[in-house]
Amino acid sequence: MALGYLIFTEVGEPQNALAAVGSVLLVTSLAVLEGLAVGLLQGSVLRLVLPQISRGSWLWATLAGALVAWFLGSLPSTFMGLGGDAGSTPAQEPEAGLVLLMAAAMGLFLGFILGLPQWWVLRQAVKRAWIWIPANSVGWALGMPIVFAAVDLAYMTGSAAGAVVTMTVALALTGAVVGAVHGTALIWLASQTRFGARPG
Repeated sequence: MALGYLIFTEVGEPQNALAAVGSVLLVTSLAVLEGLAVGLLQGSVLRLVLPQISRGSWLWATLAGALVAWFLGSLPSTFMGLGGDAGSTPAQEPEAGLVLLMAAAMGLFLGFILGLPQWWVLRQAVKRAWIWIPANSVGWALGMPIVFAAVDLAYMTGSAAGAVVTMTVALALTGAVVGAVHGTALIWLASQTRFGARPG
C-alpha cells in the first residue's frame, strides 16, 4: 500500500490511455506481493486446523483473487481523469463521507472477488464454505474506508516519509480489522470440517 502510494506520488496521474494502461498493470503487479504475503501467512494458519488444505492450493487461490481484485479496483481511479484536458478546471472532489461510503462499497465488491477462489479451495474441506465469501466482503467493506482515509492523511503530511508512516499504520489497522473478521469466519469454518459431505 505504501509502495503504491510512493509510485503514484512520483509518477503522477496518467495523461493518456497508454499511460493509464501501464499504471493499471503496475498496480496489478503489486498484487503479487499482497497475494504471496497473505497466502503464505493464512496458509500456515489454515494448516494447523485444516491440514487437508495444502499451502500451495491456498497460495494460488489467494494470488488469483488478489490479481483480479487489484486489477478491477485500480480501473476507476486510473481512468477517471482521462476525459478532461490539462488546462481545464479540476473536478470538485466528493465529500469525505461519500468517499468513505464508496470505499466501503468497493471493499464489499473486491472482498467478494478475493474470497471466490479461496472458497473453491475451502469447499473441498469444510461444510458451508460459502460463508467465507460474505466474510471477505464484510471484512474489506470495513477495511477499505481506513485505506482511503489514510491516503488523504498521507497527502496532508507533505513528505514521503510521513506518507509511508501513515500508510504503514493504516495497513496495520486495516489488517487487524479485516483479520478479525477473517479469523472469526475461519474459526467457525474449522468447526465445520466435513468428511465426505456435499460441497458448500
